[in-house]
Amino acid sequence: MQTLQFLNKTHMPSFALSLVLLISLSSLTSSCTEHERGPLLQFLAELSQDGGLAASWQNDTDCCKWEGITCRSPDRAVTDVSLASRGLEGSISPFLGNLTSLLRLNLSCNSLSGGLPLELVSSSSITILDVSFNQLNGTLHELPSSTPSRPLQVLNISSNLFAGHFPSTTWKVMEKLVTLNASNNSFTGQMPTQLCSTSPSLTVLGLCFNEFSGSIPPSLGNCSRLRELGAGYNNLSGVIPNELFNATSLEYLSFPNNDLHGAIDGTDITNLRNLVTLDLGRNSFSGKIPVSIGQLKKLEELRLDNNNMSGELPSALSNCTNLITIDLKSNNFSGELTKVNFSLLPNLRTLDVFLNNFSGKVPESLYSCSNLTALRLAGNNLSGQLSPQIGNLKYLTFMSLTDNSFKNITNALHILKRCKNLTTLLIALNFRGEIMPKDDKIDGFENLQVLGIGGCELSGQIPHWISKLGNLQILVLADNRLNGSIPVWIKTLSNLFYLDISNNSF
Repeated sequence: MQTLQFLNKTHMPSFALSLVLLISLSSLTSSCTEHERGPLLQFLAELSQDGGLAASWQNDTDCCKWEGITCRSPDRAVTDVSLASRGLEGSISPFLGNLTSLLRLNLSCNSLSGGLPLELVSSSSITILDVSFNQLNGTLHELPSSTPSRPLQVLNISSNLFAGHFPSTTWKVMEKLVTLNASNNSFTGQMPTQLCSTSPSLTVLGLCFNEFSGSIPPSLGNCSRLRELGAGYNNLSGVIPNELFNATSLEYLSFPNNDLHGAIDGTDITNLRNLVTLDLGRNSFSGKIPVSIGQLKKLEELRLDNNNMSGELPSALSNCTNLITIDLKSNNFSGELTKVNFSLLPNLRTLDVFLNNFSGKVPESLYSCSNLTALRLAGNNLSGQLSPQIGNLKYLTFMSLTDNSFKNITNALHILKRCKNLTTLLIALNFRGEIMPKDDKIDGFENLQVLGIGGCELSGQIPHWISKLGNLQILVLADNRLNGSIPVWIKTLSNLFYLDISNNSF
């Protein structure tokens, strides 16, 4: 026992000294270094509006505890700068590129201006760079050819003011690039052609809302992992290259609002078995919808609107049982809609065939689509009476039957009143020469905001049942043969701001 006490007394000063040294070392490594703090303060200094960061970013405090900053243990190196939606204004300091351990930089949704420092794009550490939704401008400079491989995986520069030619050689050093989003800028020239040969892991490519011109590069077909390709709202021309259909991982293919033409290849499109969205609207495509489209079992959105396509709808479209949206408006499609068995499309929410040449009756199978919210059949040659089955469309909010040859307006209104969620009902240019129904039993349109019954040559008077439409904002009864006086109850429709009763006989 005495020996133990002797040993304890002898080693006590040594133990205390070790403890003091340990605490001192711990305090040295528990805060960031000047190498980390300096670039951050330089970034702060170049902001004209810091969104309150200055209150947190004090020079005499640990930058690892600053707002928006994340450090790693044990060396306390800065790995994340996350300052999205902070109201920041000013330029982005190139000194952020001196943060040699920085992995993720998110400055999105601010009001930053100036250029994107090359030091960030060429960083030897950054894997995710997001500066989207700012006011950055200028051109994206090419990286020097001598630049070694860089670790960047995600680059999001969308919704800025960048202009000029899009870089072509920069991507040669981005071997790990997975996502590239440059949408909503003003880039010009051709789409990048060698992306997937240099970045084989590319999964998302967003180039929409720019000023790209020329043709779609066939080399995009080499993108074996590409899932999303969007280049709509540009000035692209030519045909869709057959090679593109070799990108069999594609789930989202979108080229709307360009000047593309030609027919949709019915053989090659079957390679895209994973396709969920196909958007080729507002181009100059011609020909028919290929029968083979029925093999795209995962398809949810089909948008071919505003083209020059023709022919009947293939019955195989019923095989795309996951369809949610079908938009075929402003084409030259013909035949009967009954070719498609809509009862096999239980998820369908939007059907738009406005301005085509469809004839015959509205298919009964359509009323099995109980999730339908928007139905536009206007501008065709459809005829007959509406079916009572339309009352099954409990979620229908928008319906336009304008400019067809439907008959029996009284029956139609009694049927449509069962669609309790209707906010817009457009049935103009139908029911020609009939009498405006004045039956007070027409009710149930309690959510209706827009009612259009113009151009029908209806006789009679403005009916009293319209007075029950308390939410009505727009009422169009123009171009009929209505007579009598304008009812005084019109002024009780407190939400009504647009009334057109022109070209009648009041």
